[in-house]
Amino acid sequence: MTRFTAHNGFQLPAIGLGTYAMWGDDGADAVAAAIDAGYRLVDSAFNYENEGSVGRGVAASDVDRSEIIVTTKLPGRHHPTAKARTSIEESRSRLGVDTIDLHLIHWPNPGQDEYVQAWQALVDAQQRGLVAQIGVSNFLPEHLERIERETGVRPVVNQIEVHPYFPQAEQLAYHREQGIITEAWSPIAKAADLLGEPVITEVAAAHGITPAQTVLAWHVARETVAIPKASSAEHQRANLAAASVVLDPAEVEAITALGRPDGRLFGADPRTHEES
Repeated sequence: MTRFTAHNGFQLPAIGLGTYAMWGDDGADAVAAAIDAGYRLVDSAFNYENEGSVGRGVAASDVDRSEIIVTTKLPGRHHPTAKARTSIEESRSRLGVDTIDLHLIHWPNPGQDEYVQAWQALVDAQQRGLVAQIGVSNFLPEHLERIERETGVRPVVNQIEVHPYFPQAEQLAYHREQGIITEAWSPIAKAADLLGEPVITEVAAAHGITPAQTVLAWHVARETVAIPKASSAEHQRANLAAASVVLDPAEVEAITALGRPDGRLFGADPRTHEES
């Protein structure tokens, strides 16, 4: 599968598995099945309340642990240094792993203004060997520049909202300049309206693929890691197959043109949003 590379050489595959609302035994089974089907990136978060199920799914798969990148995220209420350190250790225990492959700060929570403490806690955890790679989620350039300025460490990943209704061209360009991999949450914008857009269905028909695969191929063309949720084996395989679809530049541009000024799914602007 196509891989994208960060400033320090760290790589992520173009398609990963989102696990939001995948809980319990069913969630663990879905994670294990996805890994056995070819996924090598699994995304979770402390606030998803499914780190245990994700960890069991990873352990139950037939793939060597060293090949799998397990991601989780630090919640807003755990930004202060002591809480962040405990949260990181707790996530490690819940996941049942010796080392968390990729740990992100979930939101900057600028009103709280403790995200630098949280970032330093991740830096310290990396130095202690609890975490292999560290990054952030929903950070704007101003947040990224501040944490690097105050700690000397640049994130390898920023997971942000990206989909055709909210293509984020400027932020993606900034990430490329800085060697930060972009991950896209809600990459198909919860599907309903987007997958019926004429430009999406026309491109899908031209390539003999589904509308969802078309949107995922658009992400790959823009060098963005997509992490769609997929519980069923059919959807898991279809999403992985999208990584091999090559769209031409005109098709990518036409899909990007679906972008809207109000394209966010629920108005969560990192400048003001506060996650608990």
